[in-house]
Amino acid sequence: MTVTVLLVDDEPMVCAHLRTILGADPHVEVVAEAHDGEEAVAAVVRYRPHVVLMDLRMPRVDGIAATERITALRSPPVVVALTTFDADEYVLRALRAGAAGFLLKTTPPEDLARLVRVAADGHTVMSPARRRGCSARPPRPRPSGPAPPPSPTPSPSGRRRCWNASARGCRTRGSRRGCGSAKPP
Repeated sequence: MTVTVLLVDDEPMVCAHLRTILGADPHVEVVAEAHDGEEAVAAVVRYRPHVVLMDLRMPRVDGIAATERITALRSPPVVVALTTFDADEYVLRALRAGAAGFLLKTTPPEDLARLVRVAADGHTVMSPARRRGCSARPPRPRPSGPAPPPSPTPSPSGRRRCWNASARGCRTRGSRRGCGSAKPP
């Protein structure tokens, strides 16, 4: 099966590079590009891609708002956040908006097409550098004051916080699937 992809980034040069990288994989086809979140929603409706690679910071409608709109559509594609910002805030906001993964623009080119195919297969993907960052972060101290509302899955450590955020589609490490560690299909 060929995985169809919509590229969303406000920088045409980034889209051109992504198109070149993904175009080298015979199982991935870039069907369109959009340069802001509003264009992205319209392109999803028009082209019906399997996967949307979504930049988060763009003019007019940002990637978070576009992800929320796209994942609210009937039979939405998989949305994977693609950004330069490696911060917990961005990861959590993207995942809460409905993104199925979070890739950094520093993801090695040789991994990108494989991670797109893994996401299209229904698994959560994370850039290797982002996964290492999640594993290495110590738990943050809780601020004093009223307790935050309970979450469905408590997250007492940095590692658990990351894994819980990506648990929607992740499988165990033993299966070598999910979280971007899968072998190509």
